[in-house]
Amino acid sequence: MPAQSKDLQDRIAAVRRFSRFYTRELGLLQESLVHTRFSLTEGRVLYELAHREQTTASELAAALDLDHGYLSRILRRFADDGLLAKKRARDDGRQSLISITAKGRKAFAPLNKGSHDQVAAMLEKLTAAEQARVVGAMSSVEALLGQSPATPHVQTIVLREHRPGDMGWVTATHGALYAQEYGWDISFEALVAKITAEFIEKFEPRRERCWIAELDGERVGSVFVVKKSDEVAKLRLLIIDPNARGLGLGKRLVDECLMFARSAGYKSMTLWTQSNLLAARGIYVRAGFSLTAEEKNHSFGVDLVSETWERDL
Repeated sequence: MPAQSKDLQDRIAAVRRFSRFYTRELGLLQESLVHTRFSLTEGRVLYELAHREQTTASELAAALDLDHGYLSRILRRFADDGLLAKKRARDDGRQSLISITAKGRKAFAPLNKGSHDQVAAMLEKLTAAEQARVVGAMSSVEALLGQSPATPHVQTIVLREHRPGDMGWVTATHGALYAQEYGWDISFEALVAKITAEFIEKFEPRRERCWIAELDGERVGSVFVVKKSDEVAKLRLLIIDPNARGLGLGKRLVDECLMFARSAGYKSMTLWTQSNLLAARGIYVRAGFSLTAEEKNHSFGVDLVSETWERDL
């Protein structure tokens, strides 16, 4: 076996530490699962039976990655207790079709409720934002370790309003991405910090809005609608993390801005951008904006062409 690097050894130790923590938190080392008479493995088998109309022992063994002999002993005990029923498969007399019985469902009910309540108790200790982070992290682990190339992970995007901590993320993300992708200096981050601070200080909920986009619980985008005048709304700070590009998120964020601005009573919307931000400009064109003004300038440490875009609502 080739020698493992120090970084890999540290990561292995971290995964094992998390595994010990998680099994302890859920009580998976206890003899019974959530105070029922079932072991963890028996609970997993019963769960699969409760969520399948019928199955075979081979299918269960593959789904749960269990030894066939071990699974057979569990199924035999379940059958003796009246928790499952078996019948011969029509197309293969060697195979038995297994299904849960009414008694099995009755036995499964407290196990299912206990597991639900146990996880609920864990999550209720956290804020909504922290819960989203936990679920997102779990989704990432599942996607990276459990999905095969043939079954890609289904990504979940949620748009929500801003909450404490989001303005710092918006500012830092703009500063880091624009420095990395366009070579802009830290003065741009300072400008974003001023915009976000002003948004919070002068926020008018009826006529202004911030959307934060989350992908599997992690922040990956933002956009703002602010009041320019009684009749004109301004779209600001549209940004998409590279990990969330290509998912139609930019269009979705801009569409939200347009719908909100109309409902808030604005007659038109304007925005300010730079000519080299081609992806953003493409989104604005497809959303019906037209270029109304441009100006050469030197900002954020580089030569730029600033643009103003507008559209009626």
